[in-house]
Amino acid sequence: MSDHQQPQGWDDVHALVGAYAVDALDDGERERFEAHLRQCADCRDEVASLQEAAALLGTDDVAPPTELRDQVLAGITTIRPLPPLSHDASGGAPVELAARRRRLRPFSSSRLPLLVAASVVLLAAVGGLLLRPWAGTDEGPLTATEQVLAAADATRYEQEFPDGSRATVVVSRSEGRAVILTEDMALAPEGKVYELWLQSPEGTMVPAGLMPDEPDTELLLEGDASEAKAVGITVEPDGGSAIPTTTPIAVFTLDT
Repeated sequence: MSDHQQPQGWDDVHALVGAYAVDALDDGERERFEAHLRQCADCRDEVASLQEAAALLGTDDVAPPTELRDQVLAGITTIRPLPPLSHDASGGAPVELAARRRRLRPFSSSRLPLLVAASVVLLAAVGGLLLRPWAGTDEGPLTATEQVLAAADATRYEQEFPDGSRATVVVSRSEGRAVILTEDMALAPEGKVYELWLQSPEGTMVPAGLMPDEPDTELLLEGDASEAKAVGITVEPDGGSAIPTTTPIAVFTLDT
């Protein structure tokens, strides 16, 4: 059988060329297409072209979404490639099939590698977001506070006050930062403010910011927490103090 004399139903097999090039066929479809591929030089050329385009955009292996294969195969019914052009017995110009291809196939084989390349880029982008969710989303990169809370080494230290309110310090040594979270915390007295402190390895209490006058808050502490020994909260005059002036109402001793 020549390359251009295809058995009945060949159109359906030919339609699998794009999915085969990006390894999106199941075992039965792959076996069927490879049997056809051994007889069709045009399909072999087209597969090679598509695989070359995909290789130019190669990246680390990324598992595609489970629904992607169904969407690709469903699209075949509307943008399916047609079989290679047939020639007359004398080997002359392609017969009327060429005109039919122009009418029914708006996406030529020369443009199909671009479609495959776009699919590869999409999969790479999806994989990148799955592997590095903090690298960027539709809403932009994570804030410094969010990076601390999402860090692999984030460690939580919690204290509950007699009135039932709660304060939690989250520390990431890799990020070198700390975050405080409060729930139903009583407001500081009139003319006072809660001030945060980081205790250095030498034992010095270093100012780390003033808490907002709100019962529920999420605040990134100022300063380097990569080697801090503790986080403290004191009640200070409005505007804060350079050194603690009162006994801390809470001290969070950090693991070292």
